[in-house]
Amino acid sequence: MTSPRTVRQDELDQPRPIYAVWEITLRCDHACAHCGSRAGPAAREDELDTAELLEVADGLVRLGTREVTLIGGEAYLRNDFILVIRAIREAGMRASITTGGLHLTRKRAEAMVEAGVELVSVSIDGDASAHDRLRGTPGGFQRALEALGHVRRAGGRIAANTQINRLSHGTLLPLGERLAAEGIVAWQLFLTVPHGNAGDALDLVLQPHQLPAVYDELQGVLDLCDRHLIRFWPGNSLGYFGPLEHRLRAVLPEGHYPGCQAGRAAMGIESNGAIKSCPTLGGPANTGGHWREHDLEAIWTRAPQMRYVERRTLDDLWGYCRECYYAAACMAGCTAMGEAVLGRPGNNPYCHHRALELQRVGQRERIELLEPASGEPFGLARFRLIREWSDPERRAREPPIVVESSRLPSSRPQRGTLEP
Repeated sequence: MTSPRTVRQDELDQPRPIYAVWEITLRCDHACAHCGSRAGPAAREDELDTAELLEVADGLVRLGTREVTLIGGEAYLRNDFILVIRAIREAGMRASITTGGLHLTRKRAEAMVEAGVELVSVSIDGDASAHDRLRGTPGGFQRALEALGHVRRAGGRIAANTQINRLSHGTLLPLGERLAAEGIVAWQLFLTVPHGNAGDALDLVLQPHQLPAVYDELQGVLDLCDRHLIRFWPGNSLGYFGPLEHRLRAVLPEGHYPGCQAGRAAMGIESNGAIKSCPTLGGPANTGGHWREHDLEAIWTRAPQMRYVERRTLDDLWGYCRECYYAAACMAGCTAMGEAVLGRPGNNPYCHHRALELQRVGQRERIELLEPASGEPFGLARFRLIREWSDPERRAREPPIVVESSRLPSSRPQRGTLEP
């Protein structure tokens, strides 16, 4: 879950990984149809051992990291995950965990809280039917709620995170009431990104033209969060200057989307020591380096992949986003979403403002699968983006207005190439 701590603009003047999302294992006890990292029963072959994990924690605090969220896979499936929490806390950083909660027992919850974890966010994706189908586990919804209860009774603060897709859309308001009754303090929502497993399952992914209905539902979610004093935390894939933008990002000093923070205030770490500017970006083109080959500071300061977002200019935008009124502020939204949908960042059809502007002139957009995603974590499928008329009769008579296919990624240095 994205940190509930607000990052001040002055903290971005000298980029540093204030917030790190750290996958300590790819091993998982769920089988999620929408999992970007394709986590499952097996860990990565070359995952860091306990001593290496503790060294990474020490390196993070030297870089100025203030909060670390442990993820997986499923972090608690490592026998040493409590040691990692303690190391984070003893170094003076905040520790949180994002979990599916399937086997988050009372004993594990008590150990996590005792070790110093400040927030546990449980992934709950819609009502029981949607959640259990998405996560491939009958009874998983109830187990997730029980996990929240275990942490709360152990004295920990609890939160939830929810992916919005075709199954969970329409279930968010009753889910929110249930989560409020459990005592959550924060709720993060974000759109399912069509990469990894979700790149193979387009039937789960919302189409861009469905976004106005999604934001109608989110308006009710915002009202619910206000009533129950729950902090609404928008994922990077939500928003972009629609009429709800100021409410979606009320937690930010800007009051609107500030652009992707990958490599500016955030860092992703994979369980084998691969370092990325964002935990949901995948592949060699997005890997700045490997902790076993270079120390964290060298990768953070000298790997071009870590500086990509910071150095991006308007000339890197294309398609609809290049001509948008909000281009300079938004910079095409979520880098991971743009790359997943169209092969490279810079043009993002999953935008509330864009969907409404097209709707106003009787148009809509949809994506069409050309080639399934690779089998790697966060593997990219190939899509075609089609802009067409909203009216079905006109759509049947006339050809698409615009068709854009996936573009090859812009040229980037390979992993391990550090600048002087």
